[in-house]
Amino acid sequence: MSNNRLSSVANAARVLKAFTASHPSWGVTELANHLELSKSSVHRILSTLVDSAMLEQHQNGRYGVGLAMFDLAAAAPTQRGLHEALLLPMTELRNRTGETVQVGVLDGRQVVYVERLDSPHTLRFFADMGRRNDAHCTGSGKALLAFAAPPLRDRVLKSWVLPARTAHTITSVPELKKQLALIRRRGYSENRHESEIGIVSIAAPIRDASGMTIAAMSVAGPAERIDAQHQAVTDAVIALSRVTSSRLGYTG
Repeated sequence: MSNNRLSSVANAARVLKAFTASHPSWGVTELANHLELSKSSVHRILSTLVDSAMLEQHQNGRYGVGLAMFDLAAAAPTQRGLHEALLLPMTELRNRTGETVQVGVLDGRQVVYVERLDSPHTLRFFADMGRRNDAHCTGSGKALLAFAAPPLRDRVLKSWVLPARTAHTITSVPELKKQLALIRRRGYSENRHESEIGIVSIAAPIRDASGMTIAAMSVAGPAERIDAQHQAVTDAVIALSRVTSSRLGYTG
């Protein structure tokens, strides 16, 4: 395959990955600017993807996800299995803590939230499905980094310039490594005002049948409420993450 054809495939993949829960539709010019590609190239890719039903064009001219993408998502056994394994443990965790429960997966240096149950409280932590955040300043992200395979963790941490989200964010890779080691020893992670002032989250890893960490489950909410029941929340997160891992076949 020529380099030009490889480049076209890579650009088509970039176009598809631009369609997320937080940005489900794009115009041609808008998407071209976002991806820093020519408008003609983006239009050609979009037209090809529409022809294959991966995308569809709306009446207003914008593009959105097509039916073939839903078929593709349904064919992903790990994600489907994870969703099914999570339903009862997530509900139980929300019932025990009264706070928002999330499940995130690692994508490079970011955590992507793929499942969420909202807290019943009026004052609660809001997070959209599909939302991304930096892994170094979130409970789920730090749990995923801590329990990732060492070669993967080393690749992620190498030459990483850690952005500061608040005054409490870890911005030093050596300091992050020390915290990840602590997380591995105690079995859970915390985010205390690191991504958003006033918000605390506690997370633990979810493992599949092979023992690989594939996701992290977290509870997030206002600091005063989480701190008031800190030990109970921590125990519940660890327990329900283990239940989920067991439902996925993990026996360790």
